[in-house]
Amino acid sequence: MRLNETFRSHAAQPPIPPFLASAPAAAGTDPFLSYDRPATYEVRTERVSVPLRDGSHLACDLHRPAAEGRFPAIVHDYTAYDDLDNLALAAAYFVARGYNVAACNARGSGDSPGHLDPFSGQEQRDNYDLIEWLAVQPWSTGKVGQMGVSYGAHASLLVAVNKPPHLTAIIPIEGISDWYENTIYRGGIYSARIRDWQRSTAPDTLTTYARHPLYDDFWRERSVKARWKNLDIPVLEIAGWYDRYRQGMVENFQARPRNVWLVAGPWQHGLPYGQPADIGFGPYLAWWDRWLGGRRDAPLPAAKVTSYEIPSPGAGTGWKRFSTWPPRGARQERLSPAADGTLSSSPSAATTRGFTVNTETTPASPDEKLTFQTRPRQSDLVLAGEVTAKVRAAFTATDGNIAVIVEDVAPDGTSNRITQGWLKASHRFGHDRAVPVRPGTVYDLDIRTWPTHYRLSAGHSLRVTISSDDYPEIDSDAPAGQVSLRLGRGGTEIRLTTYEDNR
Repeated sequence: MRLNETFRSHAAQPPIPPFLASAPAAAGTDPFLSYDRPATYEVRTERVSVPLRDGSHLACDLHRPAAEGRFPAIVHDYTAYDDLDNLALAAAYFVARGYNVAACNARGSGDSPGHLDPFSGQEQRDNYDLIEWLAVQPWSTGKVGQMGVSYGAHASLLVAVNKPPHLTAIIPIEGISDWYENTIYRGGIYSARIRDWQRSTAPDTLTTYARHPLYDDFWRERSVKARWKNLDIPVLEIAGWYDRYRQGMVENFQARPRNVWLVAGPWQHGLPYGQPADIGFGPYLAWWDRWLGGRRDAPLPAAKVTSYEIPSPGAGTGWKRFSTWPPRGARQERLSPAADGTLSSSPSAATTRGFTVNTETTPASPDEKLTFQTRPRQSDLVLAGEVTAKVRAAFTATDGNIAVIVEDVAPDGTSNRITQGWLKASHRFGHDRAVPVRPGTVYDLDIRTWPTHYRLSAGHSLRVTISSDDYPEIDSDAPAGQVSLRLGRGGTEIRLTTYEDNR
């Protein structure tokens, strides 16, 4: 299992394969999304060892134009997957247009010696040294960019906040804001989904991550969020509204809107190539031409946020442009769950409903969740941002997990998950400390879901499920017992970020 999906294995030999020769048709009329220029150079490749400050080295495939002169450099998908052969095809696209491209194995992977510790300070220092080595080579202009998908995106963002002097711009495709929050401990609850990746890629982390259930310096070292002030170079974020890292991508944009551009499409985890509304490689080339190549005619995105309204194909209306996120004019709508299972803007009388938590039962039995549903919509509703929940709950145990799942229910009863969020009750004041839960005491638990840009069509309903389990997104580790929700007036509340868009 991998955090990213890469190309099938091909040899990077000129001429450039036809499907990489040009970008696909652009989304909308944005020149950035339709940018391309012809291939000019053939490609030469060599295996090199890049020296590191502690005397070790990185094994890299260096792809360069078969021509004399100096060219800007790109670090492409710096990962632990030993994918150098697979990355050659993508590298060839950029090399043929005048860039040096280095694809490298992180320390402790492939032919790079040492111990693999994903996203650690050591890995970040190695990446820093790689960038600075590329900058001073005789065939380099001194301008270096970095890009990558998932693992490579995380690495790009993390090295950027270390501020290597010659790193000029980056393109993270589905990257983190924080490794703890986005991947390992979701709402303070360990994610069962990540363990297969840990076993196959970095088995030592099964032990080290479990030793750090709270947010501490171990995680700050692996965080972009902890150093947002250092994220000050141009950043092109490519996010997917169906992807697990969309919250991290949106958070990075919101923290640094002056130098971050966000393109969010109808994509699942992995490189958007071949997925619906694929933007091709042309926009990446435009970005590098602008910041590394010195081509002032290379366009930037037409808006700070370019977002594809989902679902796609289906109700979504395609690409939209916004100056910020959530869009200007977005507003909050509040919905109140009621004891009869309805969900409406008018709170009912205050009451209580409960569900049993029994983690020995797999799958969860029906009494382990409560569902609330709106009436069918009379008109379309566009969600543009986060759905948040203020869950008022009491537990019979000394801790508890709350999962909030938001779904689109069609007239025929079929459903589609829109988003979800989670919180361990003892983390209600933050993940850096666990505050005890007193059985029987009512707590207000604020739960954020992953952001979305989603059109709920007329005739469809919105359904919210509240439970203690959402395996495998989180571990089924809530203590057995009873959870009581306060409903109606003064109780649990669902808040939607909505946007008026009449197509």
